[in-house]
Amino acid sequence: MSEEAKLREEICLLAKSIFDRGLTCGASGNISARLSDGTLLMTPTGSSMGFLDPARISRLDENLQLISGDRPTKEIPLHTAFYETRTGTGAVVHLHSTHSVALSMLPETDPDNVLPPLTPYSIMRLGKVKLLPFFLPGDAAMGDAVRGLAGQRSAVLLANHGPVVAGKDLWAATYAMEELEETAKLALLTQGKHPRMLTAENVAAVRAMRRK
Repeated sequence: MSEEAKLREEICLLAKSIFDRGLTCGASGNISARLSDGTLLMTPTGSSMGFLDPARISRLDENLQLISGDRPTKEIPLHTAFYETRTGTGAVVHLHSTHSVALSMLPETDPDNVLPPLTPYSIMRLGKVKLLPFFLPGDAAMGDAVRGLAGQRSAVLLANHGPVVAGKDLWAATYAMEELEETAKLALLTQGKHPRMLTAENVAAVRAMRRK
């Protein structure tokens, strides 16, 4: 199986898993992945994560012109901003997952680091997650906002919209996205209950481990 065929199959496999577990619904969310020749595969606009056809996944050249497949997601600027600013990015996942979106709406959420230090895994897989302002879906300004972070964040949370995560490959980006949603869920479940969080020393130790 060719690299492209394998990646098309993996996009559909992971997208269906995401959809079946309720992490995104209807025709929401989108995934992209980069091939070794620099071209991109992206889920088509208006498509459901649960019912993707590998042959219809959009393929874009290095100038973002459609080579094959259906018309791509309108969130192209959001995805390409991560590829442009974070060396080694191999895939980007964007969802409308419920708990992450809910966390983005709360006034007490720290815009510089939306996830409280509840477990080591969100720190290892995501680092600090930035809350970005609300943008209209498909607005190219979302990409500009990501570029403004100068590659310092692998994940952002779009206010009233949803999370976006970049990873070294499709599996890493998906696992990190799932960690973001589960940590957001934990944050909401423990809100107002004064949970025991990781200490500053704990967080520093986990970050040091992540850099190794």
